[in-house]
Amino acid sequence: MARVLKNWERLVRATLEREQLRDAGQGHARRPSGIAGAVQLPPSLGRATNIDAILQAADEIQAEDPNVARILCEQAYGMAQNLDPNSEGRGVLQFKTGLMSVIKQKLAKRDGGRIDRNRDIEHLWEFYNLYKRRHKVDDIQREEQRWQESGTFSSTSLGDALGMKKVLATLRALVEVMEALSKDADPDGVGRLIKDELRRIKNADATISGELTPYNIVPLEAPSFTNAIGLFPEVRGAISAIRYTEHFPRLPSSFSISGQRDPDMFDLLEYVFGFQKDNVRNQRENVVLTIANAQSRLGIPVEADPKIDEKAINEVFLKVLDNYIKWCKYLRIRLVWNSLEAINRDRKLFLVSLYFLIWGEAANVRFLPECICYIFHHMARELDSIVDHGEANPARSCTAESGSVSFLEQIICPIYNTMAEEAARNNNGKAAHSSWRNYDDFNEYFWSPACFELSWPMRRESPFLLWPKKGKRTGKSSFVEHRTFLHLYRSFHRLWIFLVVMFQALAIIAFRKGHLNLNTFKILLSIGPTFAIMNFIESCLDVLLMFGAYATARGMAISRLVIRFFWCGLTSVFVTYVYVKVLEEMNDRNSNSLYFRIYILVLGVYAALRLILGLLQKFPACHTLSEMSDQSFFQFFKWIYQERYYVGRGLYERMTDYFRYVLFWLVIFLCKFTFAYFLQIRPLVSPTNTIVDLPALQYSWHDLVSKNNNNVLTIVSLWAPVIAIYLMDIHIWYTLLSAIIGGVMGARARLGEIRSTEMVHKRFESFPEVFAKNLVSQQTKRMPFDRETPEASQENNKTYAALFSPFWNEIIKSLREEDYISNREMDLLLIPSNRGSLRLVQWPLFLLSSKILLAVDLAIDCKDTQADLWNRICKDEYMAYAVQECYYSIEKILHSLVDGEGRLWVERIYREINNSISEGSLVITLSLKKLPVVLQKLTALLGLLRNEKPEEKGAANAVYQLYEVVTHDLLSPDLREQLDTWNILARARNEGRLFSRIEWPKDPEIREQVKRLYLLLTVKDSAANIPKNLEARRRLEFFTNSLFMDMPPAKPVCEMMPFCVFTPYYSETVLYSPKELREENEDGISTIFYLQKIFPGISFHNYLK
Repeated sequence: MARVLKNWERLVRATLEREQLRDAGQGHARRPSGIAGAVQLPPSLGRATNIDAILQAADEIQAEDPNVARILCEQAYGMAQNLDPNSEGRGVLQFKTGLMSVIKQKLAKRDGGRIDRNRDIEHLWEFYNLYKRRHKVDDIQREEQRWQESGTFSSTSLGDALGMKKVLATLRALVEVMEALSKDADPDGVGRLIKDELRRIKNADATISGELTPYNIVPLEAPSFTNAIGLFPEVRGAISAIRYTEHFPRLPSSFSISGQRDPDMFDLLEYVFGFQKDNVRNQRENVVLTIANAQSRLGIPVEADPKIDEKAINEVFLKVLDNYIKWCKYLRIRLVWNSLEAINRDRKLFLVSLYFLIWGEAANVRFLPECICYIFHHMARELDSIVDHGEANPARSCTAESGSVSFLEQIICPIYNTMAEEAARNNNGKAAHSSWRNYDDFNEYFWSPACFELSWPMRRESPFLLWPKKGKRTGKSSFVEHRTFLHLYRSFHRLWIFLVVMFQALAIIAFRKGHLNLNTFKILLSIGPTFAIMNFIESCLDVLLMFGAYATARGMAISRLVIRFFWCGLTSVFVTYVYVKVLEEMNDRNSNSLYFRIYILVLGVYAALRLILGLLQKFPACHTLSEMSDQSFFQFFKWIYQERYYVGRGLYERMTDYFRYVLFWLVIFLCKFTFAYFLQIRPLVSPTNTIVDLPALQYSWHDLVSKNNNNVLTIVSLWAPVIAIYLMDIHIWYTLLSAIIGGVMGARARLGEIRSTEMVHKRFESFPEVFAKNLVSQQTKRMPFDRETPEASQENNKTYAALFSPFWNEIIKSLREEDYISNREMDLLLIPSNRGSLRLVQWPLFLLSSKILLAVDLAIDCKDTQADLWNRICKDEYMAYAVQECYYSIEKILHSLVDGEGRLWVERIYREINNSISEGSLVITLSLKKLPVVLQKLTALLGLLRNEKPEEKGAANAVYQLYEVVTHDLLSPDLREQLDTWNILARARNEGRLFSRIEWPKDPEIREQVKRLYLLLTVKDSAANIPKNLEARRRLEFFTNSLFMDMPPAKPVCEMMPFCVFTPYYSETVLYSPKELREENEDGISTIFYLQKIFPGISFHNYLK
């Protein structure tokens, strides 16, 4: 465990130092400046090219050779012109214009002479060689080898690596431009030299090749000494685990290994099955990171030659192939291995690598997970037979007639082409669902043993691979969508049946006046035929809504519908017949109740079986009973009841969750049926009996309404509203109970902790501590929570704020990117890093805005002691924070600006004020009524210091004016006299040396404090109005409220589970040119007008900024 923490500290320390170097402008990810900063690269160009890197390199070498910088800028301009010749992309025209202006103004010849571009390639080649010699690039490889062998990566090494990476980044840009220009160079002159150099880089120079070779996270094709992750023991162990050994089949001598690395398992798989090289590179890195992550959760290896634990291999193996194992068990087929103990770690890694490679090159077939299992099942068998031989040979399934080996062409393309042809038949979603196959239909084909009729290699004439209109192909699986209102009953038939049966039972009890006897019980048993008939109606709808797919659907799916139709029909006829006989026995006093006993037996057995089987499947100990459905005896009955699916099997909720769910619905039904019986059904019994007993009434439409029907339509009109309310009010009861239970659960989970923006302001001080306790692991924060001394508490608060600030700032920046807030609001909402030397927590400015001005008003009106004044200020805790931060920031800024006598004056002033504060005599030492004048002079000084361009003379004058105001207006007469007679200060003032030299702030921390203090003194906006956008407020309230929720403790990153996200790319326009924005459609509506209407007011105004 100590090794884990040590490595984690090493990574965090390296990251923090890189961020500090980046802020100081020294890192490879430095902020754009010079040429790269003068022109803003549009996102549409930056994502597709290395223009930004070329401009950065031009900026680096501009001072050394402006002519080479001009060549690089012209190449960047040419790349932008080739990508967008008409300048239609957003910001492309401005970028081209700005870059051309830079080329003409900064990089052109100073004497106005004409530039000779014929020798550009020769000049670039000469500078390239000179740059390599000057920066000793040839020595970098030896330095990298030393780091690789030592296995250490200290902070000193990090600084060297960042400097080297900066050199290699410039060298990479030179190589790219040379390669582009060499096409037009003399093939017998410099062109040949450049081609030889490029070939040497790719074949021999591992260091430069490593930096030029693209990779995601781990550089495996070639070593990259500037990437520290490759030095971690678990990563080195994972790379060693997949390395080629002598026990593997021999690769042919003609097979070339890409990059500067040793052969591994992926090379064998690439040769045998013909996987694409980029897919192999991606999945090699994926497997290495997955194994390394599993190993890091078990422990970091400490050996000089790290080895991966067998437990980590097994964990990855079972996790990756989990779906394949379940699929084989579902289809009752043998796995490609006999048992987990029977295969060694190399075979496990081979199978894992093969599965990843299949998935990575499967295109849209990866949306058919069981099809992937089918392909893997057969390819793994081929792999077993190949690995057992001494010589590697291409797999027969991936070999074409021409002899070429390609997994994509031989395995994926036939399936993909069939899917594409089926998708083309949907007529953009307008075709009937039964006329084409979708992803589910293709995938469900592999849920049956019939899928093995495809054989291996797959038969191209198989019905599964047949295109539409080219024979009887495999059709829909088990579901066909028809858009009809009949789905209201079919989809919720259980609920409809339950409501109708319960209404019938309650109505019978009500009409029997609540007397429960044998006759009432026999009448109540009429719910049996009702239940059977409604089930028969549902089976009829199944048959009806399958119409249109009978010609292509599987025979098993059709036979199930037919069997269920006849079964439900015969059941409803039988139950209805028996119940009619029961009613006849009720009227026959001499009957022996034979049919009644048969009826009770049938209903009892059916209800008992359904209840017992339903409950048994809810108990954890009885879950294995569901596996009995895979046996042929039980499979038929479950198949009749419900179609057999692969997805969703074995999913069970916990007993506590199930009982709470049952209790929830029991309460709903109890409320609903109690309300229905006493307030809906029973009050209508007496009016109904009265209407039935009335003599024949003469209605105006007597033939239709009242002729020999005992006023049936009158009774229907009386009961219809009640029945409609009865069927719908379950949603009302569900809503009420959900609101009550949800409110209680939300209160217990503290979901309503932050209910408004005002609450965000009041509770903001507690956010960092809650964030650190809930979302930061103990190994990361490394601090106890039981230290109660004031100094320790203040230090803890500062540490909490430093942990919380990056996450809060990312949220604020995302709101700005989405134009929910303006630039000014973003400056007020951001939290400082709190890593500086300031002795207190720096809160966002929106909490401290106008607090200084209010505190000054309190000080001016103060007529009491210092303690009374401070108590009034501390009533607003953020006002107290603002006063303290202002006080300490002024000291730090002034101390950095002046030196000599001026610095002595600053130290003397603060020493006197601190003594007065400790003695409680501040109101005597200072004339508080002069504070507005002091703030005015201080604001003028800060306004000058905010500028990028130094104005030392103006700043010196502003500091002297501040000195005059503080000394002669703010201080008491006694202290003023002491300072005026101070010899050191008086001599400097008389000689004109006092504040004559100003050290313009260059330290990023001081510059940030200058900007923050200026806003603190000038911003007068109320915190209640920040942010103004309602969506921004809602998001901030949601995030801060989530901090108080009950959540499991956070783990260190090295112990977290890895996850991968597959994001499909859709061809849609995300950037519009000005012409496209203003172009109107047939209704006269332009895109820019539409955006203004759906994002009114604040959001669109922020977008324009």
